Order: sequence, then structure tokens, then C-alpha cells
Amino acid sequence: MKGLKKLAVIFSLFIILLLIVALFSPTWTKQIEGNNSISVLEQVEINKSLHEIMIRGKNKDNPVIIVVHGGPGTPEIPYVKQYQDLFETNFTVVHYDQRASGKSYHFFEDYSNLSTDLLVEDLLALTDYISERLKTEKVILMGHSAGTYIGMQAAYKAPEKYEAYIGIGQMSDTGESELHSLSYVIDQAQKVGNSEDVLYLRGLSEQIKNGDMVTPRNYVMKYGGSARLIDDPGDNISVLLSSEYNLLDVFRYNYGMRFTQQKLLPDILENPLPSIVTELKIPFYFVMGKYDFMTSSDAAKNYFDTIVAKQKGFISFEQSAHYPQFEEKEKFYKWMTETFVNEYN
Repeated sequence: MKGLKKLAVIFSLFIILLLIVALFSPTWTKQIEGNNSISVLEQVEINKSLHEIMIRGKNKDNPVIIVVHGGPGTPEIPYVKQYQDLFETNFTVVHYDQRASGKSYHFFEDYSNLSTDLLVEDLLALTDYISERLKTEKVILMGHSAGTYIGMQAAYKAPEKYEAYIGIGQMSDTGESELHSLSYVIDQAQKVGNSEDVLYLRGLSEQIKNGDMVTPRNYVMKYGGSARLIDDPGDNISVLLSSEYNLLDVFRYNYGMRFTQQKLLPDILENPLPSIVTELKIPFYFVMGKYDFMTSSDAAKNYFDTIVAKQKGFISFEQSAHYPQFEEKEKFYKWMTETFVNEYN
């Protein structure tokens, strides 16, 4: 009996040790070979708050892209490397965890003033930091999903900082987009004969029409409106298994996501982008997956048609949903190279 108790104590201590190691293990991003390459993962103070940034590229003299992640509150640093390997050949790619998201969530920091306006100001300050650090006059700004809500406003407020704006899974009229999403998931549920889902989703119609909520994302994912050629990225296992995040960062990731969405979603629903940005003074492009029902491709096209700009393009990826840059990464890389390396040089 004593032997069993001793084994139980040893086993418990071993588990505690493993948890401590997992919580506080060092994090890093894989090195890129080359004399002028860059591969860094670090925290820098931006607009009076510590932000986690990752910069990767084979040549620091290549065009610089700043990527604004979506969610709100769901960083891409933990999983994006596997999709941007081609990208890093011709571009220097900057990812950052937004204030109160992922590794930029600090448990004892006061986030009572968190707002979409503050995140726009953070992005503008980050742009200045990156431009100075990488010695470039302008950068390409790329927003994804809810990151387009932040990125597009930054491009509108400070066009002089940016070469162009790219919106992937572009947000538009949120009411219109959510109704498209709801209609899609109900239709798909009907096709597979899931009457329980149909009944539940129809019961949400009034709330979604009134802008009180979004179509539940787990149903959009379930019925193929999020990702089709890849698994939906950003689950806790893939985040934990990345070299860029440890177990403590996984807690930050989940806690920050819940907090940020509760704080920001009402503002995004009440103030859709078409009421804020009606023109851009730089070239802009919307890159949309045909089957995207996280942010409706049809709603994005309707918004695109109303925006005044000297140069704009709407690019549809016929096999993708919400992640065309990952789902059809070769096609996306080819388009980016032709547009921003060949055309601009």
C-alpha cells in the first residue's frame, strides 16, 4: 500500500513538472537561412502596450507585408508558417498579436479602453515601427476576416503609409453578410436532412436580422462555409504544438479571444464598414473564397462595387472558403508575386 502511495506521489509530481515546463517553455520561430534573411519572434512596445510580433522572410529587402489577424482576438502566429513558406521567398511577412489577443494578452493589464479605434491606432503605430525597422517607406497592408475591419480603417486614415490594401475574407455590411451565412447553413442542413439544426437555426433568424448576434460559427464550420481544402486552423492542439506558443500562451489565446469578442463584436455589428469607409486613396483588392460564409463573398462584392478608388480588384478563389490564402496558397502566392513584385518593380 505504501508503495502505491509513493508511486502516486511521484506520478503527481511528474505531472506537475510537465505542466510547469509546458506553461513556461521557451518559444521561438524557425530560423530562415540566408545572409539577409529575418526570422524573429519577440515582444515590442507599440502604443504603450507590449505586442508580440513575428517577422519572417528570406530577404529583408523584399516588399513588406503587415498581416492583421481576425477573430476578433484570434492570432495567426501559431499556425501560419505552414501556409506562408512560398510567401517568404518574395516577401517579408509581419504578423502581430493584437492588443489583448494571444501573446499580447497580459493578465494584469487594464483593457477597459479596448476598442476598434484603439486597435486601428495600434496598427498605425506598428506600421511606423516596422517601416523604420525594415527601412521601407511603405508596406503592403493585408487584413483577414475581422482584421479587415481594422486594416481597412487604417488604410483609409493613413494612405501615405501603405502601398496597397488587401482584404481577405473581407468584412462588409455585417447584417447582409450574416443573413447570407444563416441562409447557407440552413440550406446545407436541409440537404443532409438535419432537421434539428434547421429548427435551431431558423429560431435565430430574428436575432440575426436585428443585428443582435452572428450566425453561430460552429455551424458555419460544420457545413463547409469556413474551410474546404484544409482543416479549420487555430484549434488548441495546433496552437499548443507550435514552437511560437507555450501552454501559458494557449490560456492567453483563449481568454483573450473571449474577452476581445465580447468587447468588440457589438461595435462591429452596430457600425459596419460601409458606413465608415467609402473610398480609398491607394490600390485595394478583395480576395474572397467562393464558399466563404464566415464573411459572405456576395456581400463583399456588393461593398466593393460602392468603394471609390483609382485602382481596385476583386479576386475570387473558386475552390476556397474563408482562407483562400491557405486553401489555395500556390494560386495566392502567384497572384501576389505578379501584382506586387512583377508589376511594382
